[in-house]
Amino acid sequence: MNRRDLLKQSAIVTLAAGLPAISSLAGADSSQQPQPATGSNKPDDRPSPLSPGSGWLPAAFVLGPDAVVLDFCGPLEVFSDTSTKDGKPLFSPYMVGATKDPVTVGGGMKVVPDYTFKTAPQPKVIVIPAMDRATASLDMYEWIRTASKATDVTMSVCNGVFVLAKTGLLSGKSATSHHGGYFSFAAEFPDVHLRRGARFVEEGNLASAGGVSSGIDLALRVVERYLGREAAVGVADVMEYQGKGWLNPDSNEAYAKLPVSTEEHPMCPVCVMDADKSIRSSHNGKNYYFCSASDKALFDRHPEIIDRFLAEDAAVTTKTNN
Repeated sequence: MNRRDLLKQSAIVTLAAGLPAISSLAGADSSQQPQPATGSNKPDDRPSPLSPGSGWLPAAFVLGPDAVVLDFCGPLEVFSDTSTKDGKPLFSPYMVGATKDPVTVGGGMKVVPDYTFKTAPQPKVIVIPAMDRATASLDMYEWIRTASKATDVTMSVCNGVFVLAKTGLLSGKSATSHHGGYFSFAAEFPDVHLRRGARFVEEGNLASAGGVSSGIDLALRVVERYLGREAAVGVADVMEYQGKGWLNPDSNEAYAKLPVSTEEHPMCPVCVMDADKSIRSSHNGKNYYFCSASDKALFDRHPEIIDRFLAEDAAVTTKTNN
């Protein structure tokens, strides 16, 4: 499954129906190892900034079939490059999956989980990448739901937000996704306020990043919340990361409006990819073209979403012109 197909499949599956293992960072003593999950805290009482404590904060990276590599490896690099003022690693990353068997992620790379969802210690941070939800473990949703009661941050990257939303934790809250998943997300989770054009969205201890590389920016923002702006700038410098999206959560404005679709170059309004003119629907006197029959079917079931998006686009245009 290529990345284009994965990004689409991870968004519509419900509607249609060589990284080494990291046990802990070397040098941690037993008093700094992750403790069993307790689920004692409430999700809405997380201040910004967050307390780094003495470092070694357990950070769980959720692995599922065909997980998009940069979705989790981008934040992993950020967290692995972050140290406290006294030189200790801020995070102690680990991989968690349905079993401890190798998980085949994007590009055919195999990653060995350190823990299963039944044995994983309580994390302070959870990272959820886009993945093939059709074959993902049902235990994953319950673990994320339970463990998030005591996290500082539970963050999704790209269409990993579909996994996070499926837990019910985002109900009544705001979130964003890959721009190709906007329509599908709005259709599947009408109780979540979709923020189109957001690089990332934070609410309580929940956070969601836009597509793929946006996860690096959200991870740098998490570092900033723990250690401050100067420390986050230092991590970006070590990585030679020139992106500035972590400084502005609204910096994905290029995706805040639907792309222009013409008869000469039709764009699918569901996944915003090139469309096939033989797959067509008409709504409010306008023709819409789609890249697949499934996208057309989704559009036909939820034409109110395109009306909403167009109204939002008009409001953005009016605000810009004023």
